[in-house]
Amino acid sequence: MINTDVAAPHGSGEAGKGDRIGKRPEDRAGANLPDYEQAVRTFSWAGARALLDGLPGAGLNIAYEAVDRHVNAGRGGQLALRWIARNDTIRDFTYSALAAQANRFANTLVRHGITKGDRVFSLLGRVPELYIAALGTLKNGSVFSPLFSAFGPEPIKARMTIGEAKALVTTEAFYRRKIEPWRKELTSLERVFLVECSANPPPDTIDLAAALAQASDVFDTVFTRPEDMALLHFTSGTTGKPKGAVHVHEAVVAHNVTGRLALDFRPADIFWCTADPGWVTGTSYGIISPLTNGVTMIVDQAEFDAERWYRILQDQKVTVWYTAPTAIRMLMKAGAGLARKFDLSTLRLMASVGEPLNPEAVVWGVDAIGKPFHDNWWQTETGGIMITNFLSMDVKPGSMGRPLPGIEAGIVERSNGGDLREITKPMAMGELALRPGWPSMMRGYLNEEARYRKCFADGWYLTGDLAMRDSEGYYWFIGRADDVIKSSGHLIGPFEVETALMEHKAVAEAGVIGVPEPTAGEMVKAYVALNPGFAPSETLRKELIGHARQRLGPAVAPKDIAFRQNLPKTRSGKIMRRLLKARELGLPEGDISTLESEER
Repeated sequence: MINTDVAAPHGSGEAGKGDRIGKRPEDRAGANLPDYEQAVRTFSWAGARALLDGLPGAGLNIAYEAVDRHVNAGRGGQLALRWIARNDTIRDFTYSALAAQANRFANTLVRHGITKGDRVFSLLGRVPELYIAALGTLKNGSVFSPLFSAFGPEPIKARMTIGEAKALVTTEAFYRRKIEPWRKELTSLERVFLVECSANPPPDTIDLAAALAQASDVFDTVFTRPEDMALLHFTSGTTGKPKGAVHVHEAVVAHNVTGRLALDFRPADIFWCTADPGWVTGTSYGIISPLTNGVTMIVDQAEFDAERWYRILQDQKVTVWYTAPTAIRMLMKAGAGLARKFDLSTLRLMASVGEPLNPEAVVWGVDAIGKPFHDNWWQTETGGIMITNFLSMDVKPGSMGRPLPGIEAGIVERSNGGDLREITKPMAMGELALRPGWPSMMRGYLNEEARYRKCFADGWYLTGDLAMRDSEGYYWFIGRADDVIKSSGHLIGPFEVETALMEHKAVAEAGVIGVPEPTAGEMVKAYVALNPGFAPSETLRKELIGHARQRLGPAVAPKDIAFRQNLPKTRSGKIMRRLLKARELGLPEGDISTLESEER
């Protein structure tokens, strides 16, 4: 049963029950979570913890669960990681080989004085050494903190200073351009390990390949407790200095079980997560979750290319694919015809992460590939997927789905007295909130206790995202609380307007902001990038405004539209609305370290 005549809810009305993509009986019966209601009733985090081995003495270590326990159980010969270089060269790592390399890295850290609790940063692209460093760092009881490889010197310096970095793994090219000029200013940084090292490396650096070759491939995982710090992930710093979200080894419980339930991992799966390894998705679901579930990971070194991506999906027989809305929109731009040239029949689940997925992208997946994309929602602070469209459940295009078993979500608002109250009316807008206590919940912002405490009130973790919940328990993203536009008494979510604009055949991407307007307070303005074959014109501008007015009504539709060749986005794919607004109003652009290169 597939109904592709769908639309996301707009305004305060609720989506009808026909606005869904129904699932086949075999999808429901074969899924790891075949019955959502029963799973919610029977789930416990203690049961999820029992899926892992743990360490003697009630210890828990992420890397042990990711590689060692598979080797100990006789599954070491299974392929863990297939790395595809830009030139299509392939390097394969079995679980045994990956464990041995991680052991070599851990021994290298010990040899150079890096011990339990020390922070090890990585500044790398998608290369095998990143995965080896992450696992070896965690085996050593040290803290792993990935950095986005496109960062410039200042954002790198800021994050390594906040994190008190003791070691860094990077390439020689990155080091010379981005680290060497200021390295002496960071007194905590004692060791720099270089990948792709030349015959004349910079002074006071260590050739990682040589160091690994000299190290033993035997290492006893350092004893770590569940609450010991394991991961340090930095937010983008778009509203102030970067925040270092602290995650502990207990997070692996959520990483593992959400992979099973949200991404439907099964032992024979071939999984491809396209997220950049410098962000939380690239760690939680690009390393930890697939490895703890014993699947085979595909890692592609190259940047996006539609034909290359389809070829990888086909040739590697990928079964579960986790990608970003920006990439999906780029595939849409390339056309469904290209997708149909490839045999993508092995795909069982296609999921999306990073920003809300527009309804038409979900439907496009059915048209071009034969399956819908399953959107889900989570944050750096939550550490793992919290809300998702499960494989066994009907998909409502435009919805984030329903909470994971073990996760209690709600829509809340401040009362007149300042206390929080939960909103139960279907499709009423409020702030998305979660009841604390899941294993991958951040344990703090590093050295910023007051900032951390502000995230909690009246027994809720406040996400800062506005959302709605329909009568069936599906959640719908509206926008960040500070992105919402107030116009003539209306609260307008930018995502809602962007979605309506993208339904037009001319529109490839849309970014919506509120700009000051004397009478209404704010006026909705949209920035639009066009699909090939369409050119900016006054006629098209009026047509798009008319389309939006028809779809949303005059109170919600944009009053003005500006055309851009590309919209400013982070490398993780999020359109930077705050940057659009700063440029519109002539305000300081602030931290643009996460900005993807753009043509203006």
